[in-house]
Amino acid sequence: MKNLRFLVLFLSIFSLTRMAQGQAPAYTVDDFAESINPQDLRMYLSVLASDQLEGRETGTEGNEKAAQFLASQFKSFGIPGYRQDGSYYQDVIFTRTDWGEVKLTTPEKEYKHRWDFLCLKQYATRQEVFMMEDIVFAGYGVDDPKHRDYAGLDVQGKAILIYEGEPMDKKGRYCVSGTKDPSQWSQDWRMKMQAAKDHGAAVVIMIASDFQKLAGQTRRFMVGPSISLGEVIQKTDGPALAIISSSMARELMGAQVDEVIDARNRINKGKRPQSVTIKTPFTFTCRLDLNTITGTNVLGYNEGSDPQLKDELVVVTAHFDHLGKRGDDIFNGANDNGSGTSTVLEIAQAFSLAKQKGMGPRRSVLTMLVTGEEKGLLGSKYYVQNPVFPLENTVVDVNVDMVGRIDKKHENNPDYIYVIGSDRLSSDLHRINEEMNAKHSHLELDYTYNAPDDPNRYYQRSDHYNFAERGIPVIFYFNGSHEDYHRPSDTIEKIDFDIMAKIGRLVFYTTWELANRDERIQVDVTGE
Repeated sequence: MKNLRFLVLFLSIFSLTRMAQGQAPAYTVDDFAESINPQDLRMYLSVLASDQLEGRETGTEGNEKAAQFLASQFKSFGIPGYRQDGSYYQDVIFTRTDWGEVKLTTPEKEYKHRWDFLCLKQYATRQEVFMMEDIVFAGYGVDDPKHRDYAGLDVQGKAILIYEGEPMDKKGRYCVSGTKDPSQWSQDWRMKMQAAKDHGAAVVIMIASDFQKLAGQTRRFMVGPSISLGEVIQKTDGPALAIISSSMARELMGAQVDEVIDARNRINKGKRPQSVTIKTPFTFTCRLDLNTITGTNVLGYNEGSDPQLKDELVVVTAHFDHLGKRGDDIFNGANDNGSGTSTVLEIAQAFSLAKQKGMGPRRSVLTMLVTGEEKGLLGSKYYVQNPVFPLENTVVDVNVDMVGRIDKKHENNPDYIYVIGSDRLSSDLHRINEEMNAKHSHLELDYTYNAPDDPNRYYQRSDHYNFAERGIPVIFYFNGSHEDYHRPSDTIEKIDFDIMAKIGRLVFYTTWELANRDERIQVDVTGE
């Protein structure tokens, strides 16, 4: 018994002596970074990209199930909700717009939407059916001091037929600009629709220069529902729009086709034609179904440990929504953006583990998984319009989107990551990420898509951009696009979890430094 007391006393003295000598803590940041591993990432993604979630489209049951899964993971990590009642959810109100009845018929034929003509939702109506006796040809629908197609025309309550673009002479000079460069009348349909509205037209029928190309470019937006922020708002007054193919235009013109073409040619020669009234009666219905729906951002809040710094906030984001279902096809979105969502979950768990071991971040860390990105960055837009924590206290947004695949450029060097936006507002942020990579991760940092003239405009195309517009520094991690982007074939078996884990650790190291450094990073760069 005496020997046992001596051993206990010895161990106590030894422990106190080591503590007095400044013994290193039992854990380091590397231990927490190593908790980000391929096995966990696969586990999360196997749920997010499963058929049971039906593509996670905003406002659907599958999206709601995904939100519940994410909240359950935060809870299992020991991360509290951001609200006093412990909730992880920030409800977001949307208007969902679906096509209702859409058709255009003449006595001879019924034309098919998306095959013969296109409607645009912003120029559709909820109730009205247009029954017209004839169509007024109005040239190109331009109403400019240098060219007025409406001069002398009465189109109040009538249907008008116009060409896309603007008049151009034999030398290739546009009538409004006077040069070979088109004016805004050729590039912005809204100007033509506003002119038609100002002159009281009820229906605008526009002949597309390349209908098939336009139909292909807009197919995804034409087929699926669209979502906007806020509750249902009635459509403002204005004409309905049908964009038609040249073959359909000829059928509508009927026996007067040569008369219309002659009028168009006279416009291009700078001569003011008389209007052509096309004697083709038709009925046009372009109805929308509008419904208010609720989506959800999922927020986990890790309060900072430093009384002087905890009011400052580091935000880590990824969007968890995708495209849902189209018929029997499920757009599982394994890479877009199940990969980023899973990575951010692992980062959240690493921060929670650090806090449990007494090494929690000095600044507060808000892990925010947002909805509505595929509908126009809407979930993150809602947050910056309705911030849970003051935006002036938000230090940075760290955003992760599509980090599970290797693009063609890097097939022979998969250890890479595209870094976007890090130097747009803060040189501190850019430098810190490079230092963390050099010290820990050793990935190739590719800045190709960070170029201000990048034609892909990725800087503007993910959730960080809503923070950047408010002057908050951002950094966006991205692995590039691939042939399965926005297709049902973006599935889990094509994901490289080892690469995901490496990228996740770099994101964690950089976020850790941002949350723990003495000084807040500075906004010292101006530019988009």
